[in-house]
Amino acid sequence: QVQVVESGGGLVQAGGSLRLSCAASGSIFMINVMAWYRQAPGKQRELVATATRDGITNYADSVKGRFTISRDNAKNTVYLQMYGLKPEDTAVYYCAAKGLVLTPGGYLDAFWGQGTQVTVSS
Repeated sequence: QVQVVESGGGLVQAGGSLRLSCAASGSIFMINVMAWYRQAPGKQRELVATATRDGITNYADSVKGRFTISRDNAKNTVYLQMYGLKPEDTAVYYCAAKGLVLTPGGYLDAFWGQGTQVTVSS
């Protein structure tokens, strides 16, 4: 069994900061990519940032320079540090673990968390 749990969401004023955490647990040997997505009301889910096991990161243009993704492979944990938050960052933020190699064997393409709400007031 695998679990992915996000935490750290909340209400913040524009210009503020938040740090999201996501922990994957269960019968996991390794995770190739950990990613953050978000979905605002009435909009499609969009990719925010990704981090490979080797430390390669990628960001949506809308968050470059404001958000930083990092991960701890030993803990199967990924973080999203968000600075300079804007009202348009308001969304449910989802963590995705992609390319999971399981123990004692097996593979999952992806496993998603339930999401954490981030609300930025103007």
